[in-house]
Amino acid sequence: MAERTPDHRGTDLLDYDVLVVGGAGVDTIVRVDRLEIPDGDSIGVGPVIDYVGHTGNGVALGCHALGLRTKFLDFLGADPQGELVLAAYREHGLDFSHLVSGAGTPRGVNLVDADGRRFSFYDGRHPADLRLPRAFYLPYLERSRHVHLSITGINRDLYPDVHRLGVTSSTDLHAWDGLDEHHRHYALRSDLVFLSAAGCGGRPEELMRGVLADGRARLVVATAGAEGAYLLTREDPVLRHYPALDPGRPVVDTNGAGDSFVAGFLHSWLAGHPLDACLHTASRAGAHACTTPGTHTTFLTHADL
Repeated sequence: MAERTPDHRGTDLLDYDVLVVGGAGVDTIVRVDRLEIPDGDSIGVGPVIDYVGHTGNGVALGCHALGLRTKFLDFLGADPQGELVLAAYREHGLDFSHLVSGAGTPRGVNLVDADGRRFSFYDGRHPADLRLPRAFYLPYLERSRHVHLSITGINRDLYPDVHRLGVTSSTDLHAWDGLDEHHRHYALRSDLVFLSAAGCGGRPEELMRGVLADGRARLVVATAGAEGAYLLTREDPVLRHYPALDPGRPVVDTNGAGDSFVAGFLHSWLAGHPLDACLHTASRAGAHACTTPGTHTTFLTHADL
């Protein structure tokens, strides 16, 4: 099976193991019995709580908890939600830099049912053409070993510099249907591509092979929840399946499981471990995230490993 290619840029001289760009915000979690609209015009639910969340937040905090030197960049609003995000990062000790967006801090409302499944209503406040300025991100990119680009749009222009500098890159396409051009931009330009089998319309292998055929990816991973995960590499034509791991505790909330999975994978991959070990660590991190309520509230740590 193909393994990772060693970095040649003198990684011991770089400041960051992982640079995460984009994907900070606030999630409001609403717990319901079922993911459906009940009869009537209102219903009582458990406490509705705001959590610091979104995909880049989960990957950055997950990498940080595992001991990787992590830097996180994004836009935030000058609003209460932005202050909530900044306070959380101060508490965690996460190295975060941001620019202020007049559109405000992105938000989401996530419905979570009794089995821990979720449906998200994402409030994409940032304008579609909003981009991080090159003068802001380039000094951090130049000092990073690996960059993870969330599919938020603000980082779409980073790829020429990523490739010029020889920085390895990753992205998470989430529930991509294989058609949306916004996701394709990231899919074809990243070295490591993660996606959710839930959005593939029953054809994850077809999408995975298409990413490898049309883009620069070394490998593609499709997560499938309780079904585990699938791996396909450029060097090995065989689709490999990895069963899900038992978290050892009840599953209460799947919010953030995919982001923790990515962080676990990157931790092992950057350490030069075999891909089987990378998938195992990723699965452990994702399973752990499912055992705690809320978005990105606890993470697998280096001590846990």
